[in-house]
Amino acid sequence: MCGIAGFIDSRLSKDEQDPLLEKMLHSIAHRGPDARGKYFDGAVGLGHNRLAIIDLSVDGNQPMFRGRNAIVYNGEVYNYKEIRKTLEATGALFKTNSDTEVILAAYEKYGVDCVQHFVGMWSFALWDAEKKILFCSRDRFGIKPFFYLNQGDRLYFGSEYKALKFSGLFNNSLNYNQVARGLQLGWCTYKSETYYSCISQLEAGCNLIYKNGKIEITKYWDIESKRYTYKGHEEAVFDFRELLRDSVKIHLRSDVEVAICLSGGIDSSSLTGLISDVYPDLKFHSFSIYYDGKDEVDERPFIKAVTDKYPNVNPHLYKPDNNVIPDFFENVVENADVPITGSSPISHYYLVEQINKIGIKVVLDGQGADEYLGGYIPAYYRQIADLISGASLFSTTKKLNSIANDQGHTLSDRFKYVGKSILSVFKGEQNLYDLELRKYFPFLVRENLLSSNIIELKKFGDSRLDNYLYHSIYETSLPTILHYVDRMTMSHSVESRVPFLDHRLIDFAFSLPSEEKIKVSQTKSILRESVKDLLPTKVYLRKDKKGFVTPGEDKWLRGDLSWLLDLDYTTLDYLETSKLKNVVSEYRKGNNRNAKLIWRVALLNYWMKKNA
Repeated sequence: MCGIAGFIDSRLSKDEQDPLLEKMLHSIAHRGPDARGKYFDGAVGLGHNRLAIIDLSVDGNQPMFRGRNAIVYNGEVYNYKEIRKTLEATGALFKTNSDTEVILAAYEKYGVDCVQHFVGMWSFALWDAEKKILFCSRDRFGIKPFFYLNQGDRLYFGSEYKALKFSGLFNNSLNYNQVARGLQLGWCTYKSETYYSCISQLEAGCNLIYKNGKIEITKYWDIESKRYTYKGHEEAVFDFRELLRDSVKIHLRSDVEVAICLSGGIDSSSLTGLISDVYPDLKFHSFSIYYDGKDEVDERPFIKAVTDKYPNVNPHLYKPDNNVIPDFFENVVENADVPITGSSPISHYYLVEQINKIGIKVVLDGQGADEYLGGYIPAYYRQIADLISGASLFSTTKKLNSIANDQGHTLSDRFKYVGKSILSVFKGEQNLYDLELRKYFPFLVRENLLSSNIIELKKFGDSRLDNYLYHSIYETSLPTILHYVDRMTMSHSVESRVPFLDHRLIDFAFSLPSEEKIKVSQTKSILRESVKDLLPTKVYLRKDKKGFVTPGEDKWLRGDLSWLLDLDYTTLDYLETSKLKNVVSEYRKGNNRNAKLIWRVALLNYWMKKNA
């Protein structure tokens, strides 16, 4: 929706405040081209770049004020109409039709507990001039970013790294633990850490209170497995559909046109079907990207099956030619804020560029369902491990046979599933990720630069599957996905909304037994069954998991982006140079075994040149 930036710094003179805040906002102007606003109160400065989505009038501009409180806010509180109605019943009056004013009014009524009432995505900074506190908050799953720099009585915050580089507190010292996670695991973000030692991020589901020069961070929400009571399969399917249906309805609230990114997979196809079911007369655009060369992933047959079923959808399909990739490569790196750990953000950037050209400001995306409904292959290993631990030999054998039959597994594949499942029996999530960190790719970061706790995962419940899914949401896969989705969409002033990341849905999913998530060899079973009538048969029956596959690590890096392999080893002195040179040499000879690692090193090297 927007870009926010600000500070509390008594060392700044009045003459320094406005030019500094202007620089911070200018660096993230792409996040909000429709209006810019600033507010100062003593040492406090709040800034906002607006992407107008709800209440398009000037009344919706920010910073917004209510009484002595001021706010800069990025995101959408989708249930703002219901909250407003509740507040009006207690006597609250409103001057705008915005969700921003609802946040201010909710703070007046509930204080910092106001966020407990919100369904949506947000990061905001609210200055309470009477209490002299800065109240900052980030949504439950970290859909919207919030970064900050703190040194004693000086605090700076912003939506992206870029804004913070203008503060006097910034230095470009690398956080080598994060460098290791990026290279070895592909994570571009982790808990409160960033690629810079001096910059922190507010974690998902947390509030930050800054008062009298001190920060207090509290977690206001976490996933629980007992908020709902499981009442059987049929009722679970019905309830999941109703929750998802409601999420889709409120995610469509907007004063501008809303479209969808359609991949042809279960998730985005389900959203397309639900939109058409809820609003059968609504005509809307879908946007898709494909590659049709040798060994490429081409999902057009699945996309066509969806758009044929729903003629109210106006499909747009794009194929980026390899020769256009270098044209905007530098822009992708600049907007990503971090070293790009995979090539899919480049394709995403290209797709959103086309969306922007058509004039669309808001798109729905299908991210999130895989993380809590068991959409990834490692979820199988954890579920099988749970069966083995429960001494359920029959169920374990049945599941392995079903997976093998559906996926066409060879004997070697079966041994791999058994081996990894047994490994999951004896090793917790912490140990499994430590093993992947150290053993999946050659470990390149110099050990003397690292702390001992590169990864720290708390245990969540007794189920290995639920434990894996919990960490997928908060530490492993989803935070990186959300980071890139936010940067690539907002780089073109387009807002991405993710209906699957409604906390009511996720709490409900964690209350279900594992077979409702992965049934025999069917991933995301509860989702498939709940929208079965809305999906084309060929989409409903899909067993493959493609993801957003792009040819960067192989074809681009050996083609128009091959210059990235000319590494500057002097700037990579924190890596094991001799080991790295061997890996690069093997890649140049055509060995793709470590292609992802080579891509990450190449992009880290390029990012360092631009940001060191």
